[in-house]
Amino acid sequence: MADTTTAATSRPSGSGSGGRGSRGRRAQGPPFRKPRWPKAYAFALVTGALFLFSWVGQFVFQMAVESNEASQHGQSFAWAEFLPQFFASTFENWQSEFLQLIWQAAGLALFYYWGSSQSRESDERIEAKLDALLRERNLDPQNP
Repeated sequence: MADTTTAATSRPSGSGSGGRGSRGRRAQGPPFRKPRWPKAYAFALVTGALFLFSWVGQFVFQMAVESNEASQHGQSFAWAEFLPQFFASTFENWQSEFLQLIWQAAGLALFYYWGSSQSRESDERIEAKLDALLRERNLDPQNP
C-alpha cells in the first residue's frame, strides 16, 4: 500500500514542474503563435495597396489627358464621357493581363504534364545519365 501512495504522489522525471503546479508548465499546442493580422496578411495588403495606387494613378493621368483633349477642342470636361472610357480602358487592361496570366499557368501545367524539355526531368532519365557517367569513368553502375 505504501507503493501506491508513493507512486500517486511522485511525479515522473523530466516533467519540469518542480513543485510549481500547473502554472510553470508550457501550454500544450503548436510551438508557434499565430501572427497578428497585419503581419499574417502583409503580402495581400501590400499587393492591394500597389493595386489601388496604380489604379488611382491611371485615373488621375487619364483624367488629365481627357481634360486636355476637351480643352483643345473647346469643350468642357464631362464626367459622363470620362467614366465609361476609364472603365473600358481598365477592363481592357485587366483582360489582357489576366489572359496572359491564365495562359502562362495553363500552358506551364500542360507542358509539365506532357513532359516537355522545359519541365523537370524524370527519375528514369536522371538514372540513365548517371549510369552513362559512371560507365564513362569505368565504374560499374550496378555495383558502385
